[in-house]
Amino acid sequence: MKFFAILSCAIFAGAAIYVNLVEHPARMSCGISLAVKEWAPSYKRGAAMQAPLAVLGFVFALSAWFAGAGWWWLTGGVLLGLVVPYTLIVIMPTNKRLLAFSLDGELDETQRLLDRWNALHAVRSLLSAAALIIFLLNF
Repeated sequence: MKFFAILSCAIFAGAAIYVNLVEHPARMSCGISLAVKEWAPSYKRGAAMQAPLAVLGFVFALSAWFAGAGWWWLTGGVLLGLVVPYTLIVIMPTNKRLLAFSLDGELDETQRLLDRWNALHAVRSLLSAAALIIFLLNF
């Protein structure tokens, strides 16, 4: 269980950090109109990949804890699992605004929303990186 918790968390954290440090800055460098057009399909693909990884990592860590692995595994699992409600409660309103309507004519608002999304997404990167460090230190 520990191995699979680490694997799920590492893939999630790597993808999340990549989005913050590489993909999002690259998309923003192409101009706001193109950035918002690219964001939607990227978001949909990312969500399809990352949501299962977060849930599986949480379940594997919880299973390891139930099997006696120690409270650090519960802590790491909870940190990783928190990305799901955080996404649904905190990030989803921004996601819905970016997906709901064409922002082409409102470049300032679009940039503000994309910048906000990146900052909010950084919390997911930090939570998953913290979980991964906890898992690795206690493996």
